[in-house]
Amino acid sequence: MSLRQIKQQHRAVSAPIADLVTYRALPTQAVEHIDPFLFLNHHGPQVYRPKNQGLPFGPHPHRGFETVTFIVAGDILHKDSSGHESVIEAGGIQWMTAGRGLIHSEVSSEQFKATGGDLEILQLWVNLPAKDKMVEPRYIGLQKDEIPTVALDEGRIFIHAVSGTWAGTVGAIQPLADVQLATIDLQAGSILELGIAPERSIFFYTIQGRLRVNGQETEARQLVEFTHNGDELRVEALSDAKILLGHALPFQEPIVAYGPFVMNTEAEIRQAYQDYQAGKFGSWKD
Repeated sequence: MSLRQIKQQHRAVSAPIADLVTYRALPTQAVEHIDPFLFLNHHGPQVYRPKNQGLPFGPHPHRGFETVTFIVAGDILHKDSSGHESVIEAGGIQWMTAGRGLIHSEVSSEQFKATGGDLEILQLWVNLPAKDKMVEPRYIGLQKDEIPTVALDEGRIFIHAVSGTWAGTVGAIQPLADVQLATIDLQAGSILELGIAPERSIFFYTIQGRLRVNGQETEARQLVEFTHNGDELRVEALSDAKILLGHALPFQEPIVAYGPFVMNTEAEIRQAYQDYQAGKFGSWKD
């Protein structure tokens, strides 16, 4: 095995949304996407006062990709036009397959708006292959205790297996495409070693703390972009840290993204807007 080579590191850029502290790690001027990973917003960390307005993401449409939302602190109330509704709290995740199209909102629970508190949330957009872009929408919301956890390095590392298989443990969700995702907590001084086949794209984002990954130091709100040379990941925690790690085979298909839709052609984007305006994404009920 040989260490996967690092191509470049990218610092997330400040992109506040109303009063929500937000850093966008993907896309930026330096990196457009890491196929099939399309987009990452890191909201917070921040503290909301009591009697707040909560998250600002009211009803909006999506088609052609999946959203995976990681709640580090605070909560999210998800509601969509397919009839799903749930409140997911800290440590939990939401996996929504937009597929052929739906409308959803992501707001804070009434309790969080009343009491306030810490909030930190990440949302990752994962592309769907062309053959699956028009599948039926799906939503899965899981609390922290519903996500399998793997302990490594004598209990100094915890892998929260969201999808795929990690250290022999099958993740909570088996997605349409072979996309493996996990959040990983590392205590200072711990070392994580993983084998990842060279043909797979790696998505590596530091949420909290400082690390040395394959010989280079990195820190919170930095995205590490790798080449496809090498098959080993070695992560040393220089402080207590939390990372979002994913890997997948790149789809190597055209990507045409416009607003809330991600398709393969401009014509498909135009059709998405027409279908949304024609009410084909379902109806929204408050």
